[in-house]
Amino acid sequence: MLRIVLFLVIIALAAAGAAWVADQPGEVVLSWNDWKASMTLPVFALVVGAAIVGTMLTWAIIIGLLRAPGRMKIGRSARRSARARAAITQGLLAVGHGDGSAARAHANAARRHAPHDPLALLLQAQSAQLDGDREGARRAFLAMAARKDTKSLGMRGLYIEAQRADDPYAALAIAEEALRLQPNCAWASQAVLGFRCARADWTGALEILERNLSAGLIDKLAFRRQRAVLLTARAIDLEESDESLARDSALEANKLAPTLVPAAVLAAKYLADTHQVRRAMKVIEVAWQAQPHPDLASTYANLKPGDTATARLGRVENLIGKGPQQLESAVAIARAAIDAGSFGRAREALQPYLDMPTQRVAMLMAEIEHGDRGDTAKARAWTLRAVRALHDPVWTADGFVSNHWRPVSPVTGRLDAFQWQVPVSALPSNKAEVIDDKFHDALIASAAAEALPASSTSEAVTVTVEPAAEAPIVTPKEPTAVAEEPAKADKPAKTSEAPTETVAASAPAPLFHRRKEPAPVIPIVRAPDDPGVDEDAAPEEFAERSQAPAGQSSGWRGYRPPR
Repeated sequence: MLRIVLFLVIIALAAAGAAWVADQPGEVVLSWNDWKASMTLPVFALVVGAAIVGTMLTWAIIIGLLRAPGRMKIGRSARRSARARAAITQGLLAVGHGDGSAARAHANAARRHAPHDPLALLLQAQSAQLDGDREGARRAFLAMAARKDTKSLGMRGLYIEAQRADDPYAALAIAEEALRLQPNCAWASQAVLGFRCARADWTGALEILERNLSAGLIDKLAFRRQRAVLLTARAIDLEESDESLARDSALEANKLAPTLVPAAVLAAKYLADTHQVRRAMKVIEVAWQAQPHPDLASTYANLKPGDTATARLGRVENLIGKGPQQLESAVAIARAAIDAGSFGRAREALQPYLDMPTQRVAMLMAEIEHGDRGDTAKARAWTLRAVRALHDPVWTADGFVSNHWRPVSPVTGRLDAFQWQVPVSALPSNKAEVIDDKFHDALIASAAAEALPASSTSEAVTVTVEPAAEAPIVTPKEPTAVAEEPAKADKPAKTSEAPTETVAASAPAPLFHRRKEPAPVIPIVRAPDDPGVDEDAAPEEFAERSQAPAGQSSGWRGYRPPR
């Protein structure tokens, strides 16, 4: 509305000015040598106005003609850029849904229309990666690394390509160069930290961690936890070579993370060596209340090397009273009681867990039966029951199971990845159980049948054992820290040759009830995570076999630190 009013005002002023000029009397005379021209004032004003407008139009035409080539070039460039943008957009979409041929075609079109566009280089690299053309992807990332605006992105692409080519040394060099050029680069910092952890350079890893804190890449809480993990790893490595530095590292790690189990164990040992037993006990008690662990109980029991087994049992009971009552508490009491020869106390501690025992509980019960009464039959039955018992917690990270704590995951290189928990492959499923627990109860009760004289009756009970289809075997990457499953004494026979056993049933306590109908078929299956047993090796009933981890300790495939 304001613009309309202003326009009308300007028109009114122009009309008023024109009327005023028209009303003015007089003539305008132009004289130049012999030439002379005269005209009235309104005509002169009209001529001057037309001359000015004509001059402006002429100037505009001349400028337009002079600028036409540049404008044509700009238009052509704009059209090429639009085509390039459209090709890049369609190419990235094709990469997103895995269409390699379309991505390659759009990448070629984008490179033809905009060869120096950063997104065109990125599309070219991604389409080459999608097609498996590593050399083409490497060339594209090298071109990106040569530009200032895409240098970081190009170096990250080169780093990923070095990872895919299983060249950890090239990947480490690229990450270190990227970190040198850009100290606050998160991916380069994490990569260098992982590599230094992989080759056990804990001091260098601590320096990178300090730099991450200064750059704001991690918060204070995460920094304290990760520093404690690295200090614990350094203390473990220097335990025999540099005891002083190892002790300082362990004490600082325990101060930063009191609930970190390996740090608490090491700190308590060093404190006990310097006769600070009360302080060592306090360290273990704090860690035990946060997370009960067998290493904590063992360290707590042996803080005074000269104590008797009974004194160690009393110390363990004191520790159990300060924390939650759970499976680890019962196992710790049973272990100390067995060492002290108090088998009744061990039975009492394990009694709540006998209905669904874990492997450690079953093996401890086998040891109790063997040591208390010398009952080999019951000990063997508990050993067989341990084959399919529930798994105990172990150190696990990213599906990798280790028999000891590690500072980094050997799968992903992630720091502080190991957790004390039951591995995922050992968690119970919804499948119905094939073997009932009563079968194992019958095996345990068989000791009484062996001790009694055979019945005078001529009747016998026939038990037919027929194997079922074996479940798929999942082989873990590394043996767990729990006791090894004992070798199966009785191999399942083939279906066509099902053996039969004749068991003499005693009158007072028959092992199996007599039936007129056909004998029950008890399928024997192998546990899903049982890797099998070497048939040539002779099994040992109570020997715990430990095996070195099969995987490498680094977070890189194919990477081995220099010796």
